[in-house]
Amino acid sequence: MIDTLPLVRGKLLRDEPLGPFTWFRVGGKADALFIPADAGDLADFLKALDPDVPVTVLGVGSNVIVRDGGVEGVVVRLAGRPFAGITTEGDTITAGAGALDSMVAKASAKAGLTGLEFYAGIPGTIGGALTMNAGCYGAETKDILVSARGVTRAGERVEYALADFGYTYRHSEAPADIIWLEATYRGTPADPEAVSAKIAEITSRRELTQPIREKTGGSTFKNPPGHSSWKLVDEAGWRGKLFKAPDGKGGGGAMFSELHSNFMINPGEATAADIEGLGDAVRADVQSKLNVNLEWEIKRIGRPL
Repeated sequence: MIDTLPLVRGKLLRDEPLGPFTWFRVGGKADALFIPADAGDLADFLKALDPDVPVTVLGVGSNVIVRDGGVEGVVVRLAGRPFAGITTEGDTITAGAGALDSMVAKASAKAGLTGLEFYAGIPGTIGGALTMNAGCYGAETKDILVSARGVTRAGERVEYALADFGYTYRHSEAPADIIWLEATYRGTPADPEAVSAKIAEITSRRELTQPIREKTGGSTFKNPPGHSSWKLVDEAGWRGKLFKAPDGKGGGGAMFSELHSNFMINPGEATAADIEGLGDAVRADVQSKLNVNLEWEIKRIGRPL
């Protein structure tokens, strides 16, 4: 437990349940949850915070499992207008780290810029997209990013150009403790109606092929070289198979979606232990049966019970 915390202008809540902030709707409490009023409030807080206190960033919770024992230290959530702004100038778009990827795609259509349509298929925010080089349908963040600005754990402002990220598939070489504040992208001028039509196609495809109305967490595993994760999950026999944590602390169980077998879902009263345990069980089974290593794409944070 944290004894003292710096004064803030935003919200600072102790012992705050995090499940409601995640798409899986599971997980324990944060020792403290900080929702800064703006970037200056965040920087000042980090400068004054004891450097030994862990800091974890949580976006819209679309690609994360918060473990049942909660998260130690301070969880930072960038929410509201100060972190969600989107502006366009010429062929560039600048978006706050709290802006939804899908809203950035729509803004690109309105501005008549192509290249960002794939963001309509990613259920997260710009901050998360920067951290993991988010992508889908053959495009990635590295293809359109110009630069990004953030704040370090010590509260210092930093700016990174695309080359500084060292992006590879679902990975960045940028320091993990940077909290991204905004990013600038470059698109290519195009007919706004054509861009909107492509976004509509991506949105429709996602609705038909992914369990977006379930309590889910996006793609569970990265695609191993030469393989599709969903096919490996299928071959190992895990599509639609209910799993409950074997330690007796689980809830109603979790499963891989019948609609898309690289998406785990909470069909009712699953716990984080059920969901993470399912992923680990599938990884072990695929390794045993098919001799392929599945790597987590979903981030897991916090402590087990």
